Amino acid sequence: MTILNYTQQGSGKNILLIHGLLGSLENLNMVAKGLKDNYCVTSVDVRNHGNSFQKNAMDYAELAQDIITLLDHLNIDHCALLGHSMGGKIAMQVALDFPKRVSQLIIADISPVQYPAHHQKILEGLKAIDLKSISSRKDADNQLATYVKEQGVRQFLLRNLTSDDNHWQFKCHLDNIIHCYPQIMASYEGQSQFSGPTLFIKGGDSNYILPEHREKIITLFPKSSAKIIQGAGHWLHAEKTNVFNKIVNDFLNKNDNSPVHD
Repeated sequence: MTILNYTQQGSGKNILLIHGLLGSLENLNMVAKGLKDNYCVTSVDVRNHGNSFQKNAMDYAELAQDIITLLDHLNIDHCALLGHSMGGKIAMQVALDFPKRVSQLIIADISPVQYPAHHQKILEGLKAIDLKSISSRKDADNQLATYVKEQGVRQFLLRNLTSDDNHWQFKCHLDNIIHCYPQIMASYEGQSQFSGPTLFIKGGDSNYILPEHREKIITLFPKSSAKIIQGAGHWLHAEKTNVFNKIVNDFLNKNDNSPVHD
């Protein structure tokens, strides 16, 4: 049995946090800090990311099973789930496939729909970095800048770089991620529903959750509600951390005694 890499902090009822594409459990640290006083917060590295195992398959049914395997390992019968972007799609899949394991569901800036490929330049740029020629993250940043103009995005991506005696390598498995990219962009196509309390949080400046997604969201998650954080983009939890954490805590407190769902 292969277990995802994870960290835990705090105590109380359980909530599990799932990061997005090319991220790691560190991406949701500020969210975890906002929850740990009242909850036992488990943060995970998704397969092929961070320090988790590597496997050349990333369909959402398998990614959801990774979460369930970890919950079994930790003897967590059910918990709240919070996922951002790809992590939100994984969280939705867990809730739809294993509804009894999910007490509350929080989805940050993603819908259960097919997205057009839009990370090609990022993936091409990361593959183009000559790891043997760099001696610092600054060197890598200079190479990546040809492909990715936004400095903040480059800084996020380059968190994947690690050095051992100045031998640089990626923690994430780029080749597996590139091969599995069509799976990561895929829509949920099943017939299940999750009838538990569900919250979608949208960045006001982001186009990941659109009006035309509403019908599918309501069909799959009939008890879902939505919040919009104005002035935030796709990285809403990093851009507006205090607002994001308040929305999350208010939702969890409101639904704290929700029954486990069939």
